[in-house]
Amino acid sequence: MRIPFLILLVLVSFVVYGQEFLHIPLHNKNDTIIHHTGYAFLYNEKHEQASWVAYELTQNETKNIYSRTNKFIPDPYVATKTANDYDYLGSGYDRGHLAPASDMGWSLTTMTESFYYSNMSPQVPSFNRGIWKKLEEQVRTWAIEYDTVYVVTGPVLKDGLPTIGKNKVSIPEYYYKVVLEYSKSDVKGIGFIMKNESSVDPLQNFAVPIDSVEKLTGIDFFPKLSDDQERTIEKTVCKDCWTWKIQKIKSKKVDQSDVSESEKLKSKNLFLQNSLQCTANTKSGSRCKRTTKSANQKCFQHGGY
Repeated sequence: MRIPFLILLVLVSFVVYGQEFLHIPLHNKNDTIIHHTGYAFLYNEKHEQASWVAYELTQNETKNIYSRTNKFIPDPYVATKTANDYDYLGSGYDRGHLAPASDMGWSLTTMTESFYYSNMSPQVPSFNRGIWKKLEEQVRTWAIEYDTVYVVTGPVLKDGLPTIGKNKVSIPEYYYKVVLEYSKSDVKGIGFIMKNESSVDPLQNFAVPIDSVEKLTGIDFFPKLSDDQERTIEKTVCKDCWTWKIQKIKSKKVDQSDVSESEKLKSKNLFLQNSLQCTANTKSGSRCKRTTKSANQKCFQHGGY
């Protein structure tokens, strides 16, 4: 059932030319929207992942790319705790990014935050590394071509989904992505619904009107657009209005030696907020230098989990 927008608290908005147009409703009064440097999201404790992730991606943000940290860490800003390494270990599922690491590569902090488990969802490897990755690359191409795009993405969560791990992380059957291009010269939007499975179909086959994504998720994505704009953008999908050739992005890899010490320290602290030095001693008698998230404060080689 679609959530009645008027009775819901609205907390998230993107501002373009002074107009607030993207408002995403909360499902209930206990929901909390969390803001990181590069994206905002609504965490779903029941399913141990975000219901949605929203962010702006600009052409400029695709130019300089910080190397992937590949350090997956629990999100310290989720009070109810997130999933962790052990939920995914041996599950056969990828830790699929909702806000892609490559979209968050414009600073060391945003790259680090993109690896929070609040931004992960269990994805079939061939899906995550195949058609889903292709869609992410297409969105980055649009950011370059149209200067700025606004993205909302997430899993389709419902009761009865299978789970992985001790924290029972739900395995979504479908994922969605909604993209809005809003400029002085043009306004257009497009939605995608993809099954969590491998596919060799072209991206156009998954394109749907935004209204279809709203009916599936219960989210009213762009209620602040004018009525005429909302009808045009959400009720139909104009595939020919979008380019479909993915550009090979010529991004400049950031030399880590050029990163300021304060930025390095901030990124390190984000990781260490969930990691403690192992309390065990090595054979030589010195304290183990490994970090751990285990409750007994020991790394895996000294009895931690």
